[in-house]
Amino acid sequence: MVATSLDMTSRLLIRRLAAGILIACATSVSVVAEESKQVPRDAAEIQLSFAPVVKKAAPAVVNIYARQVQKAVGSSLFNDPFFRQFFGDQFGQPRERVRNALGSGVIVRADGLIVTNHHVVADANEIRVVLADRREFPAKLVISDEKTDLAILRIDSGGASLPVLAFRDSDELEVGDLVLAIGDPFGVGQTVTSGIISALARTQIGISDLGFFIQTDAAINPGNSGGALIGMDGRLVGINTAIFSQSGGSIGIGFAIPSNMVRVIVAAAESGGRIVRPWIGVTGQPVTPDLARGLGLERPGGVVVNRVYQGGPADEAGLKPGDVIVAVNKREVLDPQSLNYRLATMKPEDKAEFEIWRKGQMEEADLQLAVAPEKPARDETRLSGAHPFDGAVVVNLSPAVAEELSFADAWSGVAIERVARGGVAARIGFQRGDIILSVNGREIRAVADLKPVLSHQVDAWHISFRRNGETETVTIR
Repeated sequence: MVATSLDMTSRLLIRRLAAGILIACATSVSVVAEESKQVPRDAAEIQLSFAPVVKKAAPAVVNIYARQVQKAVGSSLFNDPFFRQFFGDQFGQPRERVRNALGSGVIVRADGLIVTNHHVVADANEIRVVLADRREFPAKLVISDEKTDLAILRIDSGGASLPVLAFRDSDELEVGDLVLAIGDPFGVGQTVTSGIISALARTQIGISDLGFFIQTDAAINPGNSGGALIGMDGRLVGINTAIFSQSGGSIGIGFAIPSNMVRVIVAAAESGGRIVRPWIGVTGQPVTPDLARGLGLERPGGVVVNRVYQGGPADEAGLKPGDVIVAVNKREVLDPQSLNYRLATMKPEDKAEFEIWRKGQMEEADLQLAVAPEKPARDETRLSGAHPFDGAVVVNLSPAVAEELSFADAWSGVAIERVARGGVAARIGFQRGDIILSVNGREIRAVADLKPVLSHQVDAWHISFRRNGETETVTIR
């Protein structure tokens, strides 16, 4: 009983001590909180506002209306003369279907150069731009780049100088920085929302091939695509392009293309409209935790080199399979997507400083960037005839063609460049980017190998091809 009594007394004492500690902690926190709160010292602090930044930036943000007219062909059933006796000719005629897209844009040059998203104006027959002051202009498409999801438009203002947004170096951004998003959500009119930079260097989210995004919690909704993400100095840090949403509206996860990528596409528009990206001649894969342990790295991150193109920039600089690219020009490389972004923001004539992890130690390598070579010549050929590739256009693969088709690891072989609607190849299901490996047991290394094979009449076609890194085999009778 004594032991029990002492036990109960001890417990009571411990509870009282714990309560005292909790009260003391709460009091301490309260004091700190009281000390950190301050009453505004003057009228100016009471009236703090984003309005001066908005007044500076908003006139350069525009609304974009894109109109696409599509031909919708009626059922082939109504082409039969028997049915046309009853239903008339109108049922078999093509019908026009109009698709309207609404987005936003940013004026970046006073003579009328405007940046927006590729997906806002893709395949548009007519594009109109409405300025913040309600002036309206027809627009011409200068560049539309699916890989970055960026497009450049030009309007003729009749000699009048237009308001512009200046660029800011997006590499200066830090998580937690205040930003404003300006655009036209749901077509309600120009709208400004505020937030912070939630994350940087977001990759592998499936928006575009050269995905490397700024993430923000500033409200972005449909219609904001192509609009401005600005810093507190009123300069452009990104082009709003996508949201993560389960309802179609903002839930605080929006993505913007960094301004440093936007600059590159604008420069291409100003120099003739052709985008030429640097190339180094390597293929690689991300560093997983298992690879990091095996390579002696402290943590995952970087790109393990798998192949090096003979005679390419990486080969000339001494890179070898097994090297890990961890930084470019002092900027960290986390995965192949971030490496591609770093390269895409430079020019083919630039030099780049690579940091390489090799056999347990860090080394540096200077690479002279280059344009991807077109060797062998592409030998573009449209195929037609009684075979499965009727209606397909095929080309010889080279580093240049691989870049165009967004291939990461294919520098040789034969690829389908495009497929005509209505052809046999389209009906079978062949797609742009399929790499033809063999036909009826014969290996296909060049377009010249494919032509004689297709000239033979056979009862069945056995075809192997690669799509998205996976090899598939089909038999067509």
